[in-house]
Amino acid sequence: MEEQFILRVPPAVAERIERLLNESASSSEDKSLDLSFSEDGRTGTFMIGNDRFSASLLDLPTVVESYKTYDDNVLIKTADIGQMIMVREEGDSIPEAVEYRHGLTPPMRDARRRRFRREPDLNPEVVHRVEKDLQNIMAGGTAENIDILLSC
Repeated sequence: MEEQFILRVPPAVAERIERLLNESASSSEDKSLDLSFSEDGRTGTFMIGNDRFSASLLDLPTVVESYKTYDDNVLIKTADIGQMIMVREEGDSIPEAVEYRHGLTPPMRDARRRRFRREPDLNPEVVHRVEKDLQNIMAGGTAENIDILLSC
């Protein structure tokens, strides 16, 4: 398996990257690409030529599978991708959460809210009490604060 990530850049930057990859390095004015992250591992800087852009590492709401082919007939899975590096221009807002709210395609817009079950609202005290009672029962004891009704 390969290690892969998704790099989402603004359209103007995408054109420059495509030009850099397609042309020989000597004929392009953008001679270098660099991506570096700060200590937190979530924010960083993307450089192309002498231009700097801010970047963020975001978790995707679902896992995306990546495939490749050698003969245009058989697809071979190469990786599961769960994170995306989003490069932003100066005026763009900084994402507040570590999880990207939307998927990669328009049908996955707001995917976490629309397509997945919500976490149940549970009282932590009740969960702790039930766990403690289950551990007591498994150890051969009884549950605490239980009323047993016998009927004949």
